[in-house]
Amino acid sequence: MVPSLLLMLLSLCLFKEKRAPATGMRLSKTKLSFCLLSKFIYFAAAIYSVFLPLKLGTIWFYAGLLITLIGLVGSIMTVVNWASTPAGKIVTRGLYRFSRHPIYVTEVLLLLGVSMASASWVFLLFPLIVGVGAVYFIKIEEAQCIGHYGNAYREYMNTTPRWIGIPRAGENDRED
Repeated sequence: MVPSLLLMLLSLCLFKEKRAPATGMRLSKTKLSFCLLSKFIYFAAAIYSVFLPLKLGTIWFYAGLLITLIGLVGSIMTVVNWASTPAGKIVTRGLYRFSRHPIYVTEVLLLLGVSMASASWVFLLFPLIVGVGAVYFIKIEEAQCIGHYGNAYREYMNTTPRWIGIPRAGENDRED
């Protein structure tokens, strides 16, 4: 959990100039509050996870450890893919080929894995809340990307699943 938090902070500090410009889109107070609450909860989960006892030697621990590692490695891969893509280009390599928002998918996996490894039903609330918050974040981000990249991003949306899955063939790539 803590390595993921450090990775998130590092990516925000090093690559903030690569963000797409805002499109002037306004959020309702409810949506803005929920988005901010979701991010706060992620940081609270990181702090809380330090104090959780792990259920060593149980199936919950091993399954949770595996899911946590998948989430952590996925988070690192998404940051590397994003950082190595030139500014002004849509990130379509690595996990971004299978998901338009792999960082949210890997965050939820990481939180779910920690919840399982500690067998904490309370901690299970964190991936649920962050996942619901991601639904709002994704709508905002996709509207900004459409405003910035236009049809190129719409084409990316048509060929790449929102969450995770097998990429679909583009209009020009299909065989009739």
